[in-house]
Amino acid sequence: MEFQDLKEEEEPREDELKASAISDDFQKKVSLEQACIPSDIADFDWSSIDTSQLPSSYKINSPKEKKLLHIADSFLQRYAHLHPDRKPLFLHPVNECGLQKFVSTTVRPTLLPYPELYYWDGCASFVSDYLTMVPLKSPVTPPTSLYSPTTILKYQRGNCFDFSVLLCSMLIGAGYDAYCVHGYASREICTLDETLELCPLLKKPQERQVPKEEEKKSSSKYRIKFPPVRQSQFDLQQEAKKKAEAEAAQKKKEREEGKVTEVEKPRRDRLHGLRVHAWVLVLSGKREVPETFFINPFTGSSHSTKDESFLGIESIWNHRNYWVNTQDCRSGCKDLIFDLSNTICWEIMLLESKKPLQLLADYKENELPDSNMDDMQEREEKDMSFDIPPSWVAPIQLSPREFETRYSQGRKVILYKKAKLEKWAPYLNRDGLVKRLTVYADLEPHTYTSLEPETDRTMEFYSEARADGLQKRLENAREMTEYFLGRDDFLHIRHMEFGQREKNVHLAGTSTDINSRPITEIIGVFHRNVKKPADEDVAERTFLITEERIQLTYHLKDYYITASTKEFFKATKRNRRRNEISVTPEISCITYQAGPAEKELSLFHLYDLLQELKEEEKRLKRQVRQSEAEVLDILKICEDEETTVKLSVSTYNTGRNEKRRQQYEVM
Repeated sequence: MEFQDLKEEEEPREDELKASAISDDFQKKVSLEQACIPSDIADFDWSSIDTSQLPSSYKINSPKEKKLLHIADSFLQRYAHLHPDRKPLFLHPVNECGLQKFVSTTVRPTLLPYPELYYWDGCASFVSDYLTMVPLKSPVTPPTSLYSPTTILKYQRGNCFDFSVLLCSMLIGAGYDAYCVHGYASREICTLDETLELCPLLKKPQERQVPKEEEKKSSSKYRIKFPPVRQSQFDLQQEAKKKAEAEAAQKKKEREEGKVTEVEKPRRDRLHGLRVHAWVLVLSGKREVPETFFINPFTGSSHSTKDESFLGIESIWNHRNYWVNTQDCRSGCKDLIFDLSNTICWEIMLLESKKPLQLLADYKENELPDSNMDDMQEREEKDMSFDIPPSWVAPIQLSPREFETRYSQGRKVILYKKAKLEKWAPYLNRDGLVKRLTVYADLEPHTYTSLEPETDRTMEFYSEARADGLQKRLENAREMTEYFLGRDDFLHIRHMEFGQREKNVHLAGTSTDINSRPITEIIGVFHRNVKKPADEDVAERTFLITEERIQLTYHLKDYYITASTKEFFKATKRNRRRNEISVTPEISCITYQAGPAEKELSLFHLYDLLQELKEEEKRLKRQVRQSEAEVLDILKICEDEETTVKLSVSTYNTGRNEKRRQQYEVM
């Protein structure tokens, strides 16, 4: 079997495979992908799990299992001889006890007592939600171990092969003709990257198309015929014109979206066609399945067998047998034939009929001498009549509590294209929240804001209902910006900056907010007041508190490109003998006049203006503290609203309804 070639690569496939296995680029790529794994997943040590309480079937092979492993080794040797260019088969990895087990015996068909798990989509959804994905140690080779589904369920984590075996066990138990698949897939499938996929909750439902039979019925001669509706030619022309404009706008939008999709396209993958993945194949027939399809166990979603994300298949297996794919996979899986009885397309390991093995036939025709053909045929007939032993895995069990909790630690987050979907277990949140979808405007990363004070947040208000006209407030640890509407003083933006908080040192006689964030700067931006001359109408007022300076910038006068400014210095010289402040223009104020002034300001007017600004600065400081207190009050109200939510528990849920449980015990 030949697999999809790396068409975009400049070097041959052998060189690429070799380079991907030993080069620094490959090692960096693998380490980079593993760096994206959550620390609790990456740090989990499977060798530390307790295997002392496991049944003896996990630690010892029965005589029938030993014979099966011998048959598998013999099959593997013939396979390697006839196909030296293909990779080794995934036949008998070790289990959690370090014992080799044939992969078909790891599948444990189980029907769990929950109605949801009687259907394939319910089983797939449960497995993808209940387990946490652990990537393969090497993205281009299958794992060396395959643990039992019971261990995987216990620790709620596993790789793609663990996911597939568990899901296949549940599907076979529910009556589906399901198989585990060892093959190759795209990077997005293998790494569970759904950031370029549209969230299922945002997909539009497909419109129902009327079958031709219904169209014939609707055109029956007994149907009531209504008189034709007469339309004006002018109206038709206008509608055609509007339609043309709409089509032009749609084409323009598509062109713009085309530019965006170029950015949204996945980056080039140097391991394309080499990434190993495991998934589930469901054949048509049983359980009224109309068409064969794939299931990605990581997401629980179904895919067509022609999906371009699945690039090739090495082998498949269920609880009864093992098949090797002998078809060409250079075009992916879209041209594969899934008739397992076709010995040209699929090579079976344990023959289920009296037909000779294709591998054996090829081997006899090409390699075996005539003297050994009879002995080989006799041994193979014994192997062909071999019945596979039952699964060594203990019965798969799942308590109602575990089934309901579902997600690891009760919560799961999925990142989609411009969206984030969060899921919680029932009754985990006090407010009863079980699902939340957040939609973003672009593909840039976003952060979640908590109810903790002094973190990034945006608050919007009804400006008409407030006396100060506050419309919106933006805040983070170092800044706060407020936007106003309809104020009499024409203020529409107030921006505050804060410094580093000092250590909390209590001083006698000081206020309680001694450890508040120190205010370093307050900026006010004003609209134009046409009743005042531009030289007297302040456009921006800045209080540089730590520098003890005040800056005033006035509105532009007509036909001017610069604005008048004033800068005051509060640190003035003091005459201690007379206890009077001596104010001089060189020290207290620096002015810039754009054009001729309408009236000159004396030193006394500047002094009065400076005193007014000092009082305004004190007032603004109090206003900033009030704004901070208001934020805390709002957050406290939001927190109280969330904590005081009380969920109503069904009377039939005796596990959570204490009153109902007591009544049941009395009865």
